[in-house]
Amino acid sequence: MITKIIEEDLIQKTKSYILNASDIVIVTHTSPDGDAMGSSLGFAHFLRSIDKSVTVIVPNSYPKFLKWMPSVARVVNFEEERERCERVFNEADLIFALDFNVLTRIGAMAAFVADAKATKILVDHHLYPGNFADVIISYPNISSTSEMIFRLICRMGYFTEMSKACAECIYTGMMTDTGAFTYNSNSSEIYSIISELLKKGVDKDAIYDKVNNNHSLSRFQLLGYALNNKMRVFPEYRTVLITLTKEELEKFSHRKGDTEGFVNMPLSIENIVFSAFFTEDAEKVKVSFRSRGDFPANEFSAKVYGGGGHLNAAGGESYRSMEETVDMFEKALAEYQTMLLETKL
Repeated sequence: MITKIIEEDLIQKTKSYILNASDIVIVTHTSPDGDAMGSSLGFAHFLRSIDKSVTVIVPNSYPKFLKWMPSVARVVNFEEERERCERVFNEADLIFALDFNVLTRIGAMAAFVADAKATKILVDHHLYPGNFADVIISYPNISSTSEMIFRLICRMGYFTEMSKACAECIYTGMMTDTGAFTYNSNSSEIYSIISELLKKGVDKDAIYDKVNNNHSLSRFQLLGYALNNKMRVFPEYRTVLITLTKEELEKFSHRKGDTEGFVNMPLSIENIVFSAFFTEDAEKVKVSFRSRGDFPANEFSAKVYGGGGHLNAAGGESYRSMEETVDMFEKALAEYQTMLLETKL
């Protein structure tokens, strides 16, 4: 039995908007991850199965290990096809915003989504949703937006219309946003949903292989460098920090997705509670956090960098230099020392 978490009036409003729409657009956040792509592509497959015209637009590129996903070739990259995207936004009568809470998460697309005359529906699982949408379906306790999409499709009465391709995308999003079900995944209902997805023909072992065993040699060389040369351990805080500058990433021919999972690795060290991973690009420093036990990675991220996420998996951005970003981190650790030392594993 899967709980009816989404309120019925939101289900009915969303279904009505879908049935009356002619041109639907799905958008997701910058640097789309597995959940962003999984929820967007999965929902697009469903909408096409009920004969809706759908365009999935992403702000920029996504990792290579997601390029096997069904119908990924139909995704439109805003950075590469800006004029086309502007036309699509102008013609849309319904826009779904998936896997982000505020418009700043979609970069340069934000202005076009905000100005679009289309009805907007937000489906997300992050804290503090913005008020830009006409319908807000936001449940931070849910493990992934892909899980939200599964629940939405089922509650609208369309489980039988869910294709194998749709199910594969949804499963991918659920798997990647929980670290292959190693965090934010204690709800028994997650596994009930997985069971239903398997009935649609999903090969979960094959998906895991495509996502996790499809990396370049340079990624492993970068990982070795990061662990050997750039990992700092703070035993007094039960914390590990890894930083990689723009120049270091370029030295190892970094491609989007190459550092996926790096932040998780220090948590396998005995007695480490908190792991931080900072990567620099031309404009900002991306900060990623993972934690064990009940240490609130999302609270730390929000307080220090204005970010967010979940209890054990969070992130954000810093528009300061790498040195300043690290300095902010070290000062914040001192404030959280008691909590870090008292976290039970």
